[in-house]
Amino acid sequence: MPIWINQSDGIQEISVLLFDRFSNYCLANTVEPMRAANDALGRTAYRWRLLSLDGGPVTSSSGMQLMPDSKLSDMPGGDALFILPSYAYRTYGTPACLDALRAAAHRFETLAGLDAGSWLLAEAGLLNGYNATIHFDEFDRFSERFPDVMAHRERWIIDRNRMSAGGATTAFELMQHLIASTHGAAVSIEIAGLFMQGGDGAGAQSSRTPGDRRVQRALALMRDNLEAPLTVAVLARAAGCRQRDLEDRFRRTFGATPRTVYRQLRMAEALRLVRDGDLSIAEIALRCGYSDPSAFTRAFRTTHGHAPRNIKV
Repeated sequence: MPIWINQSDGIQEISVLLFDRFSNYCLANTVEPMRAANDALGRTAYRWRLLSLDGGPVTSSSGMQLMPDSKLSDMPGGDALFILPSYAYRTYGTPACLDALRAAAHRFETLAGLDAGSWLLAEAGLLNGYNATIHFDEFDRFSERFPDVMAHRERWIIDRNRMSAGGATTAFELMQHLIASTHGAAVSIEIAGLFMQGGDGAGAQSSRTPGDRRVQRALALMRDNLEAPLTVAVLARAAGCRQRDLEDRFRRTFGATPRTVYRQLRMAEALRLVRDGDLSIAEIALRCGYSDPSAFTRAFRTTHGHAPRNIKV
């Protein structure tokens, strides 16, 4: 696991290195989940900057010009650097570019190759001995060109302080996973619903267990029963599996138990209701499955870091 995704109490500093003919879709799928996470959490959990090698403008594959915030060498570092070339990526592997990436590897906690970004990381020797993936159209060339990289046909891969995703949709899935790993499944599920991505909000993990209807069914039941929470045993029976099986499926999908995910969903709803400002704390507590307002307040503070009355409406 990369270090930065576990920094739940701080602001994660992310930089995205763009090259001419980058994919707007891939960029949006990287940045928008972070923006949505900030909105869902009600605070700045992610801050991002757009970079180019020389600090000059870059033009996307659809002809949209973008002015980066800085050039790569001027950035002192951060939690993660996402490398995003999309088309003509092999022409960017110049000595100057590869040297800049090697230098950046000493300043950033984690490096991630998006779309064809793994090619440049591998060209710089920064993926030797790591598991990695790339856009499936380039996979055969990638695995033949870089025998020291352990290439896999996966949608996305995290290996220690290296990450890779093979395209725009998988970039979204990777971001969903990172956000869920840091801030809980409820935030990830809310973001998935916002962008209408995936029935269970599980991102790439659900793609690795395609169409896990039992997880989706359990999540739907959780959402429909926030006021009177069901037991995990009841959820499992309704989902058509044993309790242990459902627990294993949730761990694979979210890295958390059904009970934990259920609590996160209830606390996410509580935050929404507190922000709306229309209900008393006692009423919100009841709507989120707490008969005791004091117990609700303690759970809310544990989850969100503040008592409900201290949340800005």
